[in-house]
Amino acid sequence: MTAIANSLLQRRLAAGVPLSEERTTFTVRVARTEEDLHKAVEVRYAAYARHVPELAILLRVPESYDYDEASVVLLAEAKLDGAPLGTMRIQTNRLRKLALEQSIELPDWLLGRSLAEATRLGIAQGRTGRIVKTMLFKAFFHYCLATNIDWMVIGARPPLDRQYEGLLFSDVISGGGFVPLRHAGDIPHRVMAFEIASAEARWAKAGHPLYSFFCHTFHPDIDVSDVRRHDRRIGPSESESHTLSA
Repeated sequence: MTAIANSLLQRRLAAGVPLSEERTTFTVRVARTEEDLHKAVEVRYAAYARHVPELAILLRVPESYDYDEASVVLLAEAKLDGAPLGTMRIQTNRLRKLALEQSIELPDWLLGRSLAEATRLGIAQGRTGRIVKTMLFKAFFHYCLATNIDWMVIGARPPLDRQYEGLLFSDVISGGGFVPLRHAGDIPHRVMAFEIASAEARWAKAGHPLYSFFCHTFHPDIDVSDVRRHDRRIGPSESESHTLSA
């Protein structure tokens, strides 16, 4: 098994609970080399150029947050030819505040909690886009489980915010609303959060269509292990310049 056999799935297997297994035409893993990171940047830039061209200008090269010890960059790659299909960056607050805290003061119920913010979601054009996005979110969820994160936090533009609402994310700002985020080009985003500990129970109670996919299906093609600390860590070359946004 790959590292996606996190605490949730390990408990199920130990208890003898049967899990279904699904394979896809692509893999999702942590970017571990400079080549991996540049693949992620390639698909990130292309996605933002389609949807937010004014921000994409800043995303042609890796950002400082991509190299941060508190961050990992996920990369979805086609098995056939290694082409990049999607990416997401996960930043935790283990070492410093989240990037979105430059623009918003978190409510009391998130203070003192371990948090992980997903940013720079980018999906390549094509028919696999929807499943790639769903698999990246599952990798994010299981990464949080494996690293004992209490809450996921995201900033989403319309209409993506409705998808997170459908996943049972809650508004961080009372009453909802959109906030310009400094690390997202001051574009208004809806800031939302999702509690990890209660996720399975809430999805089950709601009869969520992705409940089985997230909690009862083993995907060998997802690997959220971060082995960069054991191998040569990715890092910016002396000749490269990197933007400071998250």
